[in-house]
Amino acid sequence: MGFLNKMERKFGKYAVPNLTRYIILTYVIGYAMMIFMRANVNLNLIGMLSLNPYAILHGQVWRLVTWIIMPPSYSLDIFTIIMLFVYYQLGSVLENTWGDFLYNVYILLGLITTIIGAFIIYFIYGSELFLAADASGYAIISTYYISMSIFLGFAMTFPEQQMLFMFIIPLKIKYLAYADIVLLIYEIVTSRLPLLTGIVIGSSLAATVIFYFLFKGYSGRGNRKQRKRRAEFRKAAGMGSGNLFNRSNDRGQQTRGAGPRQIMKHKCAVCGQTESNPALEFRFCSKCNGNYEYCQEHLFTHKHVQ
Repeated sequence: MGFLNKMERKFGKYAVPNLTRYIILTYVIGYAMMIFMRANVNLNLIGMLSLNPYAILHGQVWRLVTWIIMPPSYSLDIFTIIMLFVYYQLGSVLENTWGDFLYNVYILLGLITTIIGAFIIYFIYGSELFLAADASGYAIISTYYISMSIFLGFAMTFPEQQMLFMFIIPLKIKYLAYADIVLLIYEIVTSRLPLLTGIVIGSSLAATVIFYFLFKGYSGRGNRKQRKRRAEFRKAAGMGSGNLFNRSNDRGQQTRGAGPRQIMKHKCAVCGQTESNPALEFRFCSKCNGNYEYCQEHLFTHKHVQ
């Protein structure tokens, strides 16, 4: 992660803020395009904009960018709208936690590896597969697994956070992520073209795998402003350094010369709970002016201090 820290210092100012909004906007454009196509059956926009390596190699380079408006699915219903809202929430929290630059790199890496995967498929299966898909108005490569990478990135960062499965059953998000991974494996095994499906899924989620291993043991997550604020807060409170995502090293420490009383180093600014409850996780909010820390229940619902 030292490399990313150097890249952030050099190129962090170019990071796109609120990237999740633009991602959802591309989905909206994609669904609007599909509705327009259904009303005009002779206009095959997907066939002209999809990620087709054969067409790209023959001069249609715009497809390297336009394919990102391919929506995650080809059906627009109430469940799709709800999922888009959920992805927006998860992506926004992830962006706020990691910082603009790291989140930009995560999404961009996923897009790049997906493009690489498309070219691998082209070299294995040839051009006929993509040409036939374009002719039928179907995109072999969509943004479905890019969206899933947002969910998996959130689960990687907040594994203990609860979500309502089927909007009813509360489950820790890590278990939902495990279930998604099992379903992905099942999808590959049962596919008519398992190698193709495996390349599509593997390339689209490569960024998640890379970031998972990079983040293990990494103590510098968050943007520069957030890290500086956290360091100032620790210094003012007499705290040692520690991993924001692994608080166990800080717990149980006592002030030199003090009695057996444990010093609580993490306290929610809303409910006042501390790390005396081992089930709680605490995060600083980069949008609040000041050193405000929140438990996972109030991190996403509190009113920002300006």
